[in-house]
Amino acid sequence: MKKISVIGLGNVGATTIHTLIERRLCDEIALFDKKDELANAEVNDFRDGLVRRNGNVCLVAGQDSDLAESDIIIFAPGDITILQKNSDRLEEFKYTKTCVEEWAPIIKDSGFNGIIISITNPCDVIAEYMQKLTGLPKERVIGTGTILDTARMKNAVAKYIGIDPDSVDGFVIGEHGNSQFVAWSKVSIATKAINKILDENTCKQIEEASKMKAFEIIKGKGYTSYGIANAAAIIVETVFKDAKTILPVSSYSSEAQCYIGHPCVVGRQGVIREYHLELNDEETKKWNHSVETIKNIRPE
Repeated sequence: MKKISVIGLGNVGATTIHTLIERRLCDEIALFDKKDELANAEVNDFRDGLVRRNGNVCLVAGQDSDLAESDIIIFAPGDITILQKNSDRLEEFKYTKTCVEEWAPIIKDSGFNGIIISITNPCDVIAEYMQKLTGLPKERVIGTGTILDTARMKNAVAKYIGIDPDSVDGFVIGEHGNSQFVAWSKVSIATKAINKILDENTCKQIEEASKMKAFEIIKGKGYTSYGIANAAAIIVETVFKDAKTILPVSSYSSEAQCYIGHPCVVGRQGVIREYHLELNDEETKKWNHSVETIKNIRPE
């Protein structure tokens, strides 16, 4: 039986649960929130939504024992009002740091020995802090990293060229934040380098638009949810299937010596191995800047 615990039942947490249910990625989900009444309410609402559906997912308001029994914990607390007033995910850290400090000891004391997927912003710093406080091996604490940012880049390139986003090969890497960047030197369409298809100015416009997409969505609807829920679900499915898929997750980089978004092979045991792209000089400067941005805010 595949069991997941989801901590944090705001827009992101709830949408992630809905995505897991719709894709039948697990058998049981335990819901956790600092508001007990919210966990119970969401359980009842989700159960109502499962009537006359093909298959079923067991939903419970979580207890500490559920954490111990889970294969995966999805960590999703946050306060979207912070990003409604700021365009920098680092601004969330003062609040989300306390969320890690509240939940990490509970997770540790429960005896949980599975994989943590952290969604909470700032993604890289929070994932690293969660690993530090839980004491779990680095390969078993994973941030969603730049999966969503890469999806946004692929969507923009695909729309411009007129193809399926999945036909765009390449990655956004670095911080899941303002210092992220597209490694354009490694982006291609059917093995053809993107710089032979799009000019430099177009690439810059696509990169900036992709970087600010979250804030555009937040301005319009108050929060983002579907894209990041998809990113979390991709990791869940990759873990449960032991798919050994290369994903730009946030995990510990032996090169950067911090958690940061970069391509890694992901499977049943978490991060199996990492890859560092061969960047050009300009991209290397951007990578180093992103590394320093993360290191400057992470707690020691």
